[in-house]
Amino acid sequence: MTIKPNNQHRLIRFFTFLAILISSCNTKSNTSQETLTVQVEDKIQPVKKQVDSTQLLKFTSGIRSILEDSKGNIWFGSHQEGAASINDGAITYYDKENGLSDKQVRSIYEAKDGVIWFEAGRGLSSYDGQKISTHTERNYNSKDDWKIGDGDLWFKGDKINGHNELEGHPGVFQYDGKEFSYRTFPITLKEGEENYYSITTPFVRSKNGSVWFGTYGAAIRYDGSDFTIIDNEYLGLNKETGLLHIRGIMEDSKGNLWIANNGIGVFKYDGEKIIYFTAQQKLKKEDTNGNSLERVFSVGEDASGNIWFGTVKSGVWRYDGNSLTNFTEKDGLPSKQIWTIYRSKQGELWFGGANPSGVYKFNGTSFERTY
Repeated sequence: MTIKPNNQHRLIRFFTFLAILISSCNTKSNTSQETLTVQVEDKIQPVKKQVDSTQLLKFTSGIRSILEDSKGNIWFGSHQEGAASINDGAITYYDKENGLSDKQVRSIYEAKDGVIWFEAGRGLSSYDGQKISTHTERNYNSKDDWKIGDGDLWFKGDKINGHNELEGHPGVFQYDGKEFSYRTFPITLKEGEENYYSITTPFVRSKNGSVWFGTYGAAIRYDGSDFTIIDNEYLGLNKETGLLHIRGIMEDSKGNLWIANNGIGVFKYDGEKIIYFTAQQKLKKEDTNGNSLERVFSVGEDASGNIWFGTVKSGVWRYDGNSLTNFTEKDGLPSKQIWTIYRSKQGELWFGGANPSGVYKFNGTSFERTY
């Protein structure tokens, strides 16, 4: 077929236009895909907000967890408002829109590779320095394969309380840097005790290599081969005496384990015997006209070896080995509940409180709000 010159030019222009049109459509398609990808990535990026020099957190629900990481960042987990970090005078806030698995952040840890891990009311998330990711992959095939690895992290189950069908029994997740493996506690679960062995405290790595777990109704130690279980039966407790409701555990510099309860106070375990510390100090409600040492949520040790207890509505108590001193609102501590006590790298104790929310430190004579 012969094409005349004019028609030929028209045909060439037509095919050229068609090629440009197709190319344009492909470009728009690719641009749409790229834009979608960017939007997804932006969605999990934290929003950075510069604040004034006081660095006061905007959280109102309370501070449940604190971590000072190896890079000098300070992390805070709230009771119901996500997490925050402070670096170079700026506060960065993180919530579910930024990738957190839940708005309640109970514990914060740093792994050996520098990744920050958030143990939430529901689920687990991590921050790699760029974005927050939620992790859902779990290994349920080695529930009885208990072992202790160097630098392992341990996390509560995926439900707020109790255990789900895949977990099948009270236990804890072990993270070895590669996968989350569920380990079941060697306990016999009785009827009505579905939530009894739910993890309630950050795990404690003992100086002798053991790992302690705090649950509502028991403090459980695994030493690499055997378990020690301090529960109501072990302590001879019943409904009349009051039952365990563990909210904090801490091993001090002498190797003693302190167990803080919301209701019956503090126990001290030296590896051989248990001392009912609150009763010994005559700080049960019937023994005092003032503040008691019964509703205790947190415990910590300062650089001088003093033991500190954070309570609900009874302020903070300091034990120097001989006597106890009580600090309250008149001493600069307005919070009615102290969720956590954290020791900084400089040796300062930071007290995370609620009602009102804030982070406080002790200056030697009184408390002042720091964050």
